[in-house]
Amino acid sequence: MDQRRNPEAEETAVTPKGAEVEERPANAGQPVFAEDATPADTTSVKPTQSKAGGELVEWIKALAIAGLLVFIIRWFLVSPFIVDGPSMQPNFWNRERIIVNKIVYDIRQPKRGEVIVFHVPEEGRDFIKRVIGVPGDTIKVDGDSIYVNGKKIEETYLKKAYEQAHSAGGLYNIHNDDRSDFPNGQFPDGKVPAGSLFVMGDNRSNSEDSRMIGFIPLNRVVGRADMVFWPLSDFHFVFRV
Repeated sequence: MDQRRNPEAEETAVTPKGAEVEERPANAGQPVFAEDATPADTTSVKPTQSKAGGELVEWIKALAIAGLLVFIIRWFLVSPFIVDGPSMQPNFWNRERIIVNKIVYDIRQPKRGEVIVFHVPEEGRDFIKRVIGVPGDTIKVDGDSIYVNGKKIEETYLKKAYEQAHSAGGLYNIHNDDRSDFPNGQFPDGKVPAGSLFVMGDNRSNSEDSRMIGFIPLNRVVGRADMVFWPLSDFHFVFRV
């Protein structure tokens, strides 16, 4: 008696193990009408658009935060300044760019030997000078000798300049007039008052400083010079005694 072979059973039997088998839908062979068709997924691009939009928002946030940090750092912490003039040579040169620390003196008062930037309202500009005397100090400038509270100070930051001038038989602080020394006819009291500083330029014979303009109120101090950053060949941190 002949046995008829089942084509579908034979096809299933030879499907390799692990291969996917496509199941036939229940309505196989029936016509599909338009109203039965699944509409095209018009939202398929939305996840990509949403992701791109999210990244844009994150970039905007990051830039806003960076801008805020720059603003805070620029106006409250540090600030760039340009050295204008020769009064701080040989340690600072005309047109050099420096970074001024604006927060340090909110924590403490300036110390002797530090280089500061301060406002000079009478001239409508800022000066850069070195702190020689702090409140309560008694200052005396006699040629190249500076005395603080009766003790001569060692100015290591001007050692070479002094040596060169003295080896040539002269003074580094050339006596141009009575105001080269301190106290002088314009400022006869050598004691630094409370809330003030006595400052001098490193270029002693070519500097307009406390010998000529008097003591500097602390509330005019902008900050401390911490770094020379331009030109790059002169990049260095400011030496402090």
